[in-house]
Amino acid sequence: MSYQIPSPVPSLEELARRQQNVLTASQLRARGVPARVVSGHCRSGGPWQRLLPRVYLLQCGAPTPEQRMWAALLYAAQNGREEGRREGAVITGAAALALYGFSAVPRLPAVTGVQVLVPRQRRLRDAGEVRIQRTARELHAREVHGLACAPVARAVADALREWTDSGELDAGVLAPGLLRSVLREAVAAPASGGAPACSAAELVEELREAELVEIPRIRAALDELLAFERESALEAISALAAGQLLPVPLAGPELRMRGGTFVAVPDLYWPQAAVAVEVDSALRCVSEGEAAWVRAGQHRMEYLGVRVVYLAADRVAAEPAVVAEELRLAFLAGGTDVVELLMAQD
Repeated sequence: MSYQIPSPVPSLEELARRQQNVLTASQLRARGVPARVVSGHCRSGGPWQRLLPRVYLLQCGAPTPEQRMWAALLYAAQNGREEGRREGAVITGAAALALYGFSAVPRLPAVTGVQVLVPRQRRLRDAGEVRIQRTARELHAREVHGLACAPVARAVADALREWTDSGELDAGVLAPGLLRSVLREAVAAPASGGAPACSAAELVEELREAELVEIPRIRAALDELLAFERESALEAISALAAGQLLPVPLAGPELRMRGGTFVAVPDLYWPQAAVAVEVDSALRCVSEGEAAWVRAGQHRMEYLGVRVVYLAADRVAAEPAVVAEELRLAFLAGGTDVVELLMAQD
């Protein structure tokens, strides 16, 4: 039988260092600091100060932006969290985007409100600059500068909801182009290399879940982003096909049967081989109705003998050699008992 040695409880000094001098009342009490001492230290001119209900800053002077974030997170987590853990609460919205370093949003010192996401059953009220947002979905967190933040796609959706509900999005309060810039930055690969903070599919799903895609300004910005991502993916696929010495595929032809019956509009199509390429529909379909229309076309192509190759944009970027080989093999295999199709390009 194996035994796990419990980790030692951090001292007051160690926990204060981890949490940038911001502690809860229960954390102080667990380390032997009586409530009367806390109250005395927080009196006018004292060395400590109360930032939020049951959350204290163990120093005098104005808190730094990071200390304000810590206070918001610890207030929302509550129940002490002996080891400094912040289960049950994550920073989201514009504050999270500022922590992620989004250049399109105000820098952290300019963030005047902190949106914190908690489970729906939690009993908490807004306090100071902290705005509590509840969710019935499971919380996921990413650590940013030691703070628990919502994943980028969720943080973007919450920021857009915040700006929409406050009227800032329509009142011209926000900087011109902010909406498009935030969406682009969310799915852009970092300059240092590596994967984007979130995929276009994740972003679309979060905006749909937040019921934001029906807002005209947001839908227009999202359509623009998806069109750009789609074009980039299709260019990459065409380049991979050219590297395999395959003929140039038709881009977006309208396929019809000889009698004029509409079949589909594949992303790419090789008529000589009856092979179509479809990039993931998340870059093409925002609503379920649009997705159903695309799926119906894909099923019709397969039923009529066309070989359909389904590719995800992120996979094209991550596995170019594998994707190129798939395209080559699909072209060589071609369709099966293909019904004669007529083609018209936009």
